[in-house]
Amino acid sequence: MSTRIDRRFEALKEEGRAALVTFITAGDPDYDTSLKIITGLPKAGADVIEIGMPFTDPMADGPAIQAAGLRALANGQNMKKTLKLVKEFRKTDNETPIVLMGYYNPVYVYGVEKFLKDSKAAGVDGYIIVDLPPEEDVEFCIPALNAGLNFIRLATPTTDDKRAPTVFHNTSGFVYYVSVLGITGTKAPDLKSVKANVNRLRKHTPLPICVGFGVKTAEQARAIAKDADGVVVGSALVSAVEKSLTKAGKPTSKTAKAVHALVAEIAQGVRT
Repeated sequence: MSTRIDRRFEALKEEGRAALVTFITAGDPDYDTSLKIITGLPKAGADVIEIGMPFTDPMADGPAIQAAGLRALANGQNMKKTLKLVKEFRKTDNETPIVLMGYYNPVYVYGVEKFLKDSKAAGVDGYIIVDLPPEEDVEFCIPALNAGLNFIRLATPTTDDKRAPTVFHNTSGFVYYVSVLGITGTKAPDLKSVKANVNRLRKHTPLPICVGFGVKTAEQARAIAKDADGVVVGSALVSAVEKSLTKAGKPTSKTAKAVHALVAEIAQGVRT
């Protein structure tokens, strides 16, 4: 069964270019502003949208995304509101793939079966659950695949040739290659290492490989797009949100515009 994610990457392959995958935390800095940001992403140049599910203990995320999650939670964001965001987005866009990214705890609390049913009904296409390794596929990955949704796995610089087949076994949609060791948004990717590892991992999977963690500029995106099938930008966009807020943490007229302007700039890098 072909998903929106599959179709988008097939279309981009025909165009001969990489995807721009953008990450925004649901409900940051509040529900209405994050809806405005997400709704404007495709026009700004996003090909795939990752929506972060706020969680109190995001162990793989750096300071920018941690702060975004706390802002969202403080303003009442929860899983039902995150799914409502997707449902609202789908009223005006039925083509752009939506991936929910986060941690298993909120999904487990919501209930796996109910979560899959409700998120599919809202218009979600796939998931990245960063703290569920392949050994735990029965928990969520296999139920998601059975529901016709993509389960996207992370690969890292330490995913060697012995481990790669296990990592990619039930992966679908695309592979998210974490370009640095450590947390999001704190280091710049080493382009030589990225190229070598992306080419090495291609031997283990036919899926598109998207590179993220630390991509902040159009120049970095342009360089990575030469070798990868997609470029993921997250912390830079979340930081743009934070910088646009008032001292009290409230959104301004610049908030959505700042994110969309940065997406447009990076999209230009990816496309060239």
